[in-house]
Amino acid sequence: MSKILFVMTGVDHWTLADGTRHPTGFWAEEAVIPYEAFTAAGHRIIVATPGGVVPAVDRASLTPEANGGQEGADRMSAALEAMAELRHPVELEEVDLSDYDAVYYPGGHGPMEDLAVNTESGALLTRALESGMPLGVVCHGPAALLAATGADGTNTFAGYRVAAFTNEEETRGGLADKAEWLLQDRLNAEGVLVQEGPAWAPNVVTDRNLVTGQNPASSAPVADELLKQLV
Repeated sequence: MSKILFVMTGVDHWTLADGTRHPTGFWAEEAVIPYEAFTAAGHRIIVATPGGVVPAVDRASLTPEANGGQEGADRMSAALEAMAELRHPVELEEVDLSDYDAVYYPGGHGPMEDLAVNTESGALLTRALESGMPLGVVCHGPAALLAATGADGTNTFAGYRVAAFTNEEETRGGLADKAEWLLQDRLNAEGVLVQEGPAWAPNVVTDRNLVTGQNPASSAPVADELLKQLV
Protein backbone atom coordinates (compact mmCIF):
# COMPACT_ATOMS: atom_id res chain seq x y z
CA MET A 1 0.00 0.00 0.00
CA SER A 2 1.25 3.46 -0.94
CA LYS A 3 0.44 6.79 0.70
CA ILE A 4 -0.74 9.48 -1.69
CA LEU A 5 -0.83 13.14 -0.70
CA PHE A 6 -3.77 15.15 -2.02
CA VAL A 7 -2.79 18.85 -1.92
CA MET A 8 -5.98 20.91 -2.12
CA THR A 9 -6.99 24.55 -2.14
CA GLY A 10 -7.94 26.11 1.16
CA VAL A 11 -10.16 28.89 -0.19
CA ASP A 12 -13.79 29.17 -1.23
CA HIS A 13 -13.44 32.01 -3.72
CA TRP A 14 -11.46 33.33 -6.67
CA THR A 15 -10.85 37.08 -6.84
CA LEU A 16 -11.74 38.44 -10.28
CA ALA A 17 -10.18 41.41 -12.05
CA ASP A 18 -12.77 43.85 -10.66
CA GLY A 19 -12.16 42.67 -7.10
CA THR A 20 -15.34 40.62 -6.74
CA ARG A 21 -15.14 37.16 -5.21
CA HIS A 22 -16.34 34.33 -7.43
CA PRO A 23 -17.51 31.39 -5.25
CA THR A 24 -15.38 28.31 -5.89
CA GLY A 25 -13.14 25.76 -4.15
CA PHE A 26 -12.09 22.37 -5.48
CA TRP A 27 -13.91 20.61 -8.33
CA ALA A 28 -15.64 17.49 -7.01
CA GLU A 29 -14.95 15.14 -9.92
CA GLU A 30 -11.24 15.92 -9.83
CA ALA A 31 -11.04 14.80 -6.21
CA VAL A 32 -13.60 11.98 -6.16
CA ILE A 33 -12.63 10.03 -9.28
CA PRO A 34 -8.89 9.75 -8.48
CA TYR A 35 -9.69 9.10 -4.81
CA GLU A 36 -11.90 6.16 -5.78
CA ALA A 37 -9.28 4.82 -8.20
CA PHE A 38 -6.46 5.06 -5.67
CA THR A 39 -8.37 3.59 -2.74
CA ALA A 40 -9.77 0.78 -4.89
CA ALA A 41 -6.15 -0.12 -5.67
CA GLY A 42 -5.43 -0.28 -1.93
CA HIS A 43 -3.67 3.03 -1.47
CA ARG A 44 -4.11 5.44 1.43
CA ILE A 45 -5.01 9.11 0.91
CA ILE A 46 -3.94 12.03 3.09
CA VAL A 47 -5.38 15.48 2.36
CA ALA A 48 -3.29 18.60 2.99
CA THR A 49 -4.36 22.23 2.69
CA PRO A 50 -2.73 25.56 3.56
CA GLY A 51 -3.24 25.97 7.29
CA GLY A 52 -5.04 22.64 7.52
CA VAL A 53 -8.43 24.19 6.72
CA VAL A 54 -11.22 21.91 5.55
CA PRO A 55 -11.37 22.29 1.76
CA ALA A 56 -14.54 23.75 0.25
CA VAL A 57 -16.16 22.14 -2.76
CA ASP A 58 -17.23 24.29 -5.69
CA ARG A 59 -21.00 23.90 -5.54
CA ALA A 60 -21.17 24.18 -9.33
CA SER A 61 -19.36 20.85 -9.54
CA LEU A 62 -22.25 19.11 -7.77
CA THR A 63 -24.98 20.21 -10.16
CA PRO A 64 -26.78 17.88 -12.60
CA GLU A 65 -25.31 19.92 -15.47
CA ALA A 66 -21.76 19.10 -14.32
CA ASN A 67 -22.49 15.41 -13.75
CA GLY A 68 -24.55 14.24 -16.70
CA GLY A 69 -27.88 14.52 -14.90
CA GLN A 70 -29.40 14.25 -11.46
CA GLU A 71 -28.34 10.64 -10.92
CA GLY A 72 -24.72 11.55 -11.55
CA ALA A 73 -24.99 14.58 -9.28
CA ASP A 74 -26.41 12.45 -6.48
CA ARG A 75 -23.62 9.91 -6.88
CA MET A 76 -20.98 12.64 -6.83
CA SER A 77 -22.41 14.19 -3.67
CA ALA A 78 -22.58 10.79 -1.95
CA ALA A 79 -19.01 9.95 -2.97
CA LEU A 80 -17.78 13.29 -1.68
CA GLU A 81 -19.53 12.72 1.64
CA ALA A 82 -17.80 9.36 1.92
CA MET A 83 -14.34 10.97 1.65
CA ALA A 84 -13.69 11.28 5.38
CA GLU A 85 -10.14 12.48 4.72
CA LEU A 86 -11.55 15.79 3.45
CA ARG A 87 -12.85 16.59 6.92
CA HIS A 88 -9.47 15.98 8.60
CA PRO A 89 -6.77 17.62 6.48
CA VAL A 90 -3.22 18.05 7.69
CA GLU A 91 -1.38 21.36 7.46
CA LEU A 92 0.48 21.69 4.19
CA GLU A 93 3.23 23.51 6.03
CA GLU A 94 3.88 20.44 8.22
CA VAL A 95 4.03 17.83 5.43
CA ASP A 96 7.11 15.61 5.28
CA LEU A 97 7.26 14.50 1.66
CA SER A 98 9.36 11.46 2.56
CA ASP A 99 6.23 9.98 4.16
CA TYR A 100 4.51 9.72 0.78
CA ASP A 101 4.82 7.78 -2.45
CA ALA A 102 2.95 10.13 -4.79
CA VAL A 103 1.41 13.61 -4.85
CA TYR A 104 -1.82 14.69 -6.51
CA TYR A 105 -3.31 18.18 -6.99
CA PRO A 106 -6.99 18.42 -8.03
CA GLY A 107 -8.30 21.62 -9.57
CA GLY A 108 -11.24 23.96 -9.35
CA HIS A 109 -10.62 27.70 -9.47
CA GLY A 110 -9.46 27.69 -5.83
CA PRO A 111 -5.79 27.00 -6.67
CA MET A 112 -5.80 30.16 -8.81
CA GLU A 113 -6.35 32.11 -5.58
CA ASP A 114 -4.06 30.44 -3.04
CA LEU A 115 -1.79 27.69 -4.37
CA ALA A 116 -0.60 29.85 -7.27
CA VAL A 117 1.24 32.03 -4.74
CA ASN A 118 1.88 29.53 -1.93
CA THR A 119 5.62 29.10 -1.46
CA GLU A 120 5.21 26.01 0.74
CA SER A 121 3.26 24.29 -2.00
CA GLY A 122 5.77 25.46 -4.60
CA ALA A 123 8.66 24.00 -2.59
CA LEU A 124 6.78 20.72 -2.14
CA LEU A 125 6.14 20.49 -5.87
CA THR A 126 9.81 21.10 -6.57
CA ARG A 127 10.86 18.38 -4.14
CA ALA A 128 8.31 15.93 -5.56
CA LEU A 129 9.44 16.59 -9.11
CA GLU A 130 13.12 16.24 -8.26
CA SER A 131 12.53 13.08 -6.21
CA GLY A 132 11.09 11.27 -9.21
CA MET A 133 7.92 10.27 -7.36
CA PRO A 134 4.66 10.24 -9.37
CA LEU A 135 3.19 13.74 -9.42
CA GLY A 136 -0.31 14.36 -10.80
CA VAL A 137 -1.96 17.74 -11.39
CA VAL A 138 -5.34 18.39 -13.03
CA CYS A 139 -7.30 21.26 -14.62
CA HIS A 140 -6.68 24.49 -12.63
CA GLY A 141 -4.37 22.57 -10.30
CA PRO A 142 -1.38 23.53 -12.49
CA ALA A 143 -1.80 27.07 -11.13
CA ALA A 144 0.22 25.71 -8.21
CA LEU A 145 3.17 25.21 -10.56
CA LEU A 146 3.50 28.98 -10.76
CA ALA A 147 4.79 29.07 -7.18
CA ALA A 148 7.55 26.52 -7.82
CA THR A 149 10.84 28.31 -8.38
CA GLY A 150 14.44 27.19 -8.22
CA ALA A 151 17.40 28.89 -6.55
CA ASP A 152 18.02 30.89 -9.72
CA GLY A 153 14.45 32.24 -9.71
CA THR A 154 13.27 30.31 -12.76
CA ASN A 155 10.23 28.07 -12.65
CA THR A 156 11.02 24.49 -11.65
CA PHE A 157 8.67 23.22 -14.36
CA ALA A 158 10.07 25.36 -17.18
CA GLY A 159 10.60 23.13 -20.21
CA TYR A 160 8.10 20.51 -19.02
CA ARG A 161 5.13 19.65 -21.21
CA VAL A 162 1.81 19.91 -19.36
CA ALA A 163 -1.92 19.85 -19.87
CA ALA A 164 -3.96 22.52 -18.06
CA PHE A 165 -7.32 24.29 -18.29
CA THR A 166 -7.14 26.27 -21.50
CA ASN A 167 -8.04 29.81 -22.47
CA GLU A 168 -10.73 28.37 -24.75
CA GLU A 169 -12.30 26.44 -21.89
CA GLU A 170 -12.16 29.49 -19.59
CA THR A 171 -13.86 31.50 -22.33
CA ARG A 172 -16.56 28.90 -22.87
CA GLY A 173 -17.07 28.76 -19.12
CA GLY A 174 -17.82 32.49 -19.13
CA LEU A 175 -15.01 33.71 -16.88
CA ALA A 176 -12.12 34.51 -19.21
CA ASP A 177 -13.09 38.15 -19.69
CA LYS A 178 -13.54 38.58 -15.93
CA ALA A 179 -10.28 36.98 -14.82
CA GLU A 180 -7.22 38.95 -13.79
CA TRP A 181 -5.07 36.35 -15.54
CA LEU A 182 -5.51 33.10 -17.45
CA LEU A 183 -3.78 29.89 -16.50
CA GLN A 184 -2.59 28.87 -19.96
CA ASP A 185 -1.05 32.28 -20.54
CA ARG A 186 0.75 32.39 -17.19
CA LEU A 187 2.17 28.87 -17.53
CA ASN A 188 3.46 29.59 -21.03
CA ALA A 189 5.01 32.84 -19.79
CA GLU A 190 6.94 30.82 -17.18
CA GLY A 191 8.29 28.48 -19.84
CA VAL A 192 5.89 25.67 -18.94
CA LEU A 193 4.76 24.17 -22.23
CA VAL A 194 0.97 23.80 -22.31
CA GLN A 195 -0.15 21.11 -24.76
CA GLU A 196 -3.70 22.12 -25.65
CA GLY A 197 -6.31 19.50 -26.52
CA PRO A 198 -9.95 19.90 -27.62
CA ALA A 199 -12.13 21.74 -25.12
CA TRP A 200 -13.71 19.50 -22.43
CA ALA A 201 -12.22 16.31 -23.90
CA PRO A 202 -9.75 14.19 -21.89
CA ASN A 203 -6.17 15.29 -22.47
CA VAL A 204 -3.33 13.84 -20.43
CA VAL A 205 0.33 14.77 -20.83
CA THR A 206 3.08 12.74 -19.17
CA ASP A 207 6.56 14.23 -19.00
CA ARG A 208 8.92 12.11 -16.90
CA ASN A 209 7.27 11.71 -13.47
CA LEU A 210 4.84 14.61 -14.04
CA VAL A 211 1.30 13.65 -15.15
CA THR A 212 -1.10 16.47 -15.95
CA GLY A 213 -4.70 16.66 -17.15
CA GLN A 214 -6.51 19.47 -18.94
CA ASN A 215 -9.98 19.41 -17.39
CA PRO A 216 -12.39 17.40 -15.21
CA ALA A 217 -12.76 14.74 -17.91
CA SER A 218 -9.01 14.13 -17.62
CA SER A 219 -9.20 13.14 -13.94
CA ALA A 220 -9.75 9.42 -14.53
CA PRO A 221 -6.94 8.94 -17.09
CA VAL A 222 -4.54 10.95 -14.91
CA ALA A 223 -5.35 8.64 -12.00
CA ASP A 224 -4.79 5.60 -14.24
CA GLU A 225 -1.38 6.90 -15.30
CA LEU A 226 -0.35 7.62 -11.72
CA LEU A 227 -1.35 4.09 -10.72
CA LYS A 228 0.88 2.72 -13.49
CA GLN A 229 3.79 4.77 -12.17
CA LEU A 230 3.17 3.53 -8.63
CA VAL A 231 3.52 -0.11 -9.64
